[in-house]
Amino acid sequence: MNEVELYPGRVSRLGFGTIPHADLVEFSGLELLQRVVDGKYPAPSMAGCLNFALTEVSEGRAVFRGLPGENHLNPLGTVHGGWAASILDSALGCAVHTMLKKGEAYTTAEFKVNLTRPITPRTGEVMCEGKVIHRGRTLALSEATLKDMDGKLLAFGTETCSIFPAESLAGRAGA
Repeated sequence: MNEVELYPGRVSRLGFGTIPHADLVEFSGLELLQRVVDGKYPAPSMAGCLNFALTEVSEGRAVFRGLPGENHLNPLGTVHGGWAASILDSALGCAVHTMLKKGEAYTTAEFKVNLTRPITPRTGEVMCEGKVIHRGRTLALSEATLKDMDGKLLAFGTETCSIFPAESLAGRAGA
């Protein structure tokens, strides 16, 4: 696997890929994501297109940093709302991921985004922090903020995730 630059200053030593499904029964959600942060797994392929990366995790919390650029612009010259929605969905979902037990998986069931100010390539690096509000047996709720490096709120989001046995994932190892 080849090292790839996700955005200036952020590199994935193992290139792009996914967490091996066999590891879902070996590690908790927090342990898996800490391994992503530590570079023991490759970055997801979307990180290269969208210029963002998971940088911190703790129980019930996930932080992404990203750099919106010229390749994320809409026709009016601001960063497309889908870019903000993608980094928010990542932080919201990964916050839930940190709460998973060994053998559990999740998927986004619903999310809502409020965009509070325009994002442009001049915005520079941004930080998106997701936190779990509630974790039940089959559903979890999270909230996240997207801020510039001066702490100005760019967007806010909430999410509901479905939690299910990892063996239900299509294409899992050994299936």
